[in-house]
Amino acid sequence: MTLSRPQAVALLEQHGLSPRRTLGQNFVVDPNTVRRIARLANVSAGDVVVEIGAGLGSLTAALAETGAHVAAVEVDRGIVPVLREQMAIHPNVEVHEADAMRLDWGLFITEVNAHLGRAHDSGVTVVANLPYNIATPLVADLLDLVPGVRAMLVMVQAEVGERFCAKPGTTAYGAVSVKVAYWACAEIIGSVPPTVFLPRPKVDSALVRITRHDTPAADVDDAEALFSLVRAGFAKRRKMLRSALAGLVDAEQFERAGVDPTARAEQLSLDEWATLCRTVHP
Repeated sequence: MTLSRPQAVALLEQHGLSPRRTLGQNFVVDPNTVRRIARLANVSAGDVVVEIGAGLGSLTAALAETGAHVAAVEVDRGIVPVLREQMAIHPNVEVHEADAMRLDWGLFITEVNAHLGRAHDSGVTVVANLPYNIATPLVADLLDLVPGVRAMLVMVQAEVGERFCAKPGTTAYGAVSVKVAYWACAEIIGSVPPTVFLPRPKVDSALVRITRHDTPAADVDDAEALFSLVRAGFAKRRKMLRSALAGLVDAEQFERAGVDPTARAEQLSLDEWATLCRTVHP
């Protein structure tokens, strides 16, 4: 079942547990919020959801109620037995003790699909309440390395959500914005106040839907070469590109690409970065 704040507090006390700051644990303790997230995930019977950071299982239960199969991943070995106990009434939930940052995601998704009799490359949806310190690297890795993740609905710190969805010319636009735009369409579809969490964070959270493109949104032969160039540009985002990319792009290459060398990284669209990359790496 989904958990209210008093129920979550009681459950933690019963098992001698408390939220761990080192893991960035902020449990969602509002039934309306978890049902809203499950609804926005757009999943139903026949779909597979991988939930990262399942915690006490409140969102897990709401996802289970959609009829989808839920593979719940939780790193906290103290929480895992409680999660399994809470999910015992849901035959469409399986609990995995694993670290999302170290998991072999390709193998994991293949095994989940095989267990359900699905084709090994069948797509899954990731739903996650992500701590600040892992949100960006985890989303980036899933986009880069795990094509089986066809969609994500992630709850992240509002500032992180803005970076995922930022457009050129905005202060939030950065290297991760370009990466997300290359692989997927991202949009903020809701906000979540601190009051629904245990403990309450000091910042607002955003719900971000990320839907993978059938093919990348820009034409480059080597995605990593593109991202390497983008990272170099944003590493010195206050400098003009001719300075930020010194040693990587020369004046003639800027001219051939039609990119103003006096522009700054945040002014270039994905297509412009891709054109520059193709010029440097023909």
